[in-house]
Amino acid sequence: MLVCPSMLSADPTNLGQALFAVERAGADAVHWDVMDGVFVDAITFGSSVIAAHRGLSRLRFDVHLMTIDPDKHLKSFADAGADVLVVHIEACLHLHRTMTVIKSLGKKVGVAFNPATHWNAIEYCAEVLDMVVVMTVNPGSSGQDFLWNQLEKISALRRILPSSVEICVDGGISDQTIADCAQCGADSCVSGSYIFQNNDRTDDAIRRLKENCT
Repeated sequence: MLVCPSMLSADPTNLGQALFAVERAGADAVHWDVMDGVFVDAITFGSSVIAAHRGLSRLRFDVHLMTIDPDKHLKSFADAGADVLVVHIEACLHLHRTMTVIKSLGKKVGVAFNPATHWNAIEYCAEVLDMVVVMTVNPGSSGQDFLWNQLEKISALRRILPSSVEICVDGGISDQTIADCAQCGADSCVSGSYIFQNNDRTDDAIRRLKENCT
């Protein structure tokens, strides 16, 4: 399973060093949570932050737009260096159109599901899809407990989606929860608090995640 540290949980005064640390530790991608203060309460990274860090790392940048109107932000984050643009199905009035715009910008398409959203909401857009993000906590803040009932959603998505579509789990991921996600068919995970809770030992946290999902 790919391990994707969430920069939301890194020290905000030292994001560059956090990025260097997780890359050295063997992370496969980094996850940037973009929050607008409306779709969720918090306000976090803008496109200028992504652009400022793009040149510091060769890792894949997954940009997760937790915004009520993601369409108006797609180009700015694409230009900033995102490799994958993830939009919330709950925030898109015309989801298929939004997905095709992301493709036209030369980026991979990700769609995120809140815990209460049924997995079949993506069924008729699957041909445009590169990644689904199953939220295993309610979006908006780090450090929440893993929602075990989302394992069924992961399994259902794995049954209906082609193997080329990456299933990512986001929220409450630790060495205690990652194995169950992998067994249900997840391909990657976003982990924030678990990796960054002790900034001097990010390498140990990433190693444990990788060991526990095999």
